[in-house]
Amino acid sequence: MKKLLLALGIFPLATYAQSYSDTTHRLREVVIQAYPGKQFTLLQVPTSSTVLTSRQLALQQGVTLLPAMNTVPGVRMEERSPGSYRLSLRGSLLRSPFGIRNVKIYLDEIPLTDAGGNSYLNLSDPGSFQGIEVLKGPDGSQFGANSGGVILLHPAGTLPDSSRLHADIQGGSYGLFREQVGWQHQWGNYQLNVYQAVHRSDGYRDNSAMQRYYIQTAQQWQYNAHNQLKLLAFYSDLDYRTPGGLTAAQMDANPKAARPATPALPGAITQKAGIRNKTAFGGLVHTSQLSEHWQHVISVYGSNTHFENPFITNYEARDENTAGARTYIALQDQPLGNSGMRLDWTTGLEWQQTTSDIDNYGNRAGVRDTLQAASDITARQYFYFTGLTLRPGKQWVAEAAVSVNYYRYHFNDVAAGVDGKKKFTAELMPRFSLSYLITPALAARATVSRGYSPPSIAEVRASDNIINTGLQAETGWNYETGLRLNSRNNRFMADAAVFYYKLQDAIVRKLHDNGTEFFTNAGGTNQTGVEFQGSAWLQMPRREGFLRGIQLQESFTYSHFRFSNYNSAGKDFSGNALTGVPKTVVTSSLLIELPARVSLYGQYNFVDRLPLDDANTAFANEYHLVQAKVNWGVNKWLAVYAGADNLLNQRYNLGNDLNAVGARYYNPAPDRNYYGGVRVTL
Repeated sequence: MKKLLLALGIFPLATYAQSYSDTTHRLREVVIQAYPGKQFTLLQVPTSSTVLTSRQLALQQGVTLLPAMNTVPGVRMEERSPGSYRLSLRGSLLRSPFGIRNVKIYLDEIPLTDAGGNSYLNLSDPGSFQGIEVLKGPDGSQFGANSGGVILLHPAGTLPDSSRLHADIQGGSYGLFREQVGWQHQWGNYQLNVYQAVHRSDGYRDNSAMQRYYIQTAQQWQYNAHNQLKLLAFYSDLDYRTPGGLTAAQMDANPKAARPATPALPGAITQKAGIRNKTAFGGLVHTSQLSEHWQHVISVYGSNTHFENPFITNYEARDENTAGARTYIALQDQPLGNSGMRLDWTTGLEWQQTTSDIDNYGNRAGVRDTLQAASDITARQYFYFTGLTLRPGKQWVAEAAVSVNYYRYHFNDVAAGVDGKKKFTAELMPRFSLSYLITPALAARATVSRGYSPPSIAEVRASDNIINTGLQAETGWNYETGLRLNSRNNRFMADAAVFYYKLQDAIVRKLHDNGTEFFTNAGGTNQTGVEFQGSAWLQMPRREGFLRGIQLQESFTYSHFRFSNYNSAGKDFSGNALTGVPKTVVTSSLLIELPARVSLYGQYNFVDRLPLDDANTAFANEYHLVQAKVNWGVNKWLAVYAGADNLLNQRYNLGNDLNAVGARYYNPAPDRNYYGGVRVTL
């Protein structure tokens, strides 16, 4: 309780310049766009959903999505070193030693997650998004296989209120340099948005330098009154080093050190351990308003990735090609006679295929050596979905939706001379949701949904280079209920949820003695959680006075996650806390707006201690992270800002290596550090 009171009571000050002309926009009611044909206000959505607006994203430093994403209860995002993202929704990171798996991510109407189950979110620059929607809990009703949830990214140029031209240049501790430029223009019925960014950093630890060159475009052509064609594309060139995990003694001796050599293996610096990823991604989205109530959407897309990973034990090179299509037809807001009822119905399908050519070589100080293993793997998945939403009056919203999911992969292990395939049984993912408007400002909701997630290609063929055809999909049922409050003037908002998720055949990561990984099914997990998120304008925005606006925001996550029926290597881990999941997480923030376009913003994050191994014999310590930012809007088009991270100078980890060989669990995060920049908006 003492920790919780401390978490709720610390509010450091920072700043973010805000023009007062957007006061109306700032208090506009939040709308969920994730579900086709249903432009729900957040109060009416019968599922656990959170929206991060462009304003909320801009309050952060901007070089990473991590601080903004971690304000959402139930979301845990980690960054073991600059550029190395991990992400989970109401789950653990056992399936994601690096990269993002088991979360379905969409870029507008186009899946960013490939057919092999992997999402390269770190390719994108955080400033390229206007907003992010987080749908928590399994939702296959329109998004296919996932057991954690769905994230919808809104690229710049796809939402209203985009500025015509903005530029930002930023520098900071540990060699940080970042510049971004975005430009948008409208010619009649055609709109063009181009965004470009460069991000470089030397990193806090040895062998943790990072650089990314990124360009993105969003183009929309309303070629007649009822039809629109949209182009979304980006190219990213990402290169970052990976310092590797340390033992507790090594971290205490020198937290900046990279993983040292051992008598059996060289260190991270010698091997030039890191990730290099060059990806081109693009797609077309066509939307037809067939009539007042009927809409049709179809998207086609593709991507090409060249991926290299010099590692301690080998050098992996991958070439990946993905192609896919998604289409649906939606009946929107259809009256049912004179009954007062209204109906929404959506049905469609999504198909994608990813071909991966994977080669593993010896690593001779960062240079490819002799070929050790070679595999060609093609993953294919598709699903059909349909869903009904019935609104019998203004108080009730009832939803029933289902998808049927198909997944298979074909593999050719060149070195072993093995050719084969595995086809998973078609799986249904139903979802039933109900929302009731108790008062005009208070709504109750309940949801029952089934999660399903087949193993990703990175799990089927892990770093031990063995194709594991015995790995099964994880499945489970999620039950939750919640309350959502939104005052009429949007001054107060609150959202609380309680859920129970029983997962079977949970996929977990294991390590061989040489440090290479493999994955297995753990039996299952029982996950009980409580989430709360709220905000309040203590002083409503105004144009006069010293205090022009004060906003308080809070989020709280309680996770009682336990293994069930989990036996490994003769040991019974049933009842143990789920590895890598903190029991309690609290985030608090305070925004204070002052005259002369000055505003103060501060964010505090408390993360409870968490188990680092399945046996619960090692734990990462709790930590208290304080961030601050100050910005002065010199005039309507120029602003300068400065900020600091880890003001309490805590020794903590933004990502741990779970079940690590040799107890190398720790990836120390930076000490107290600073940044500043200049922003121009025209």
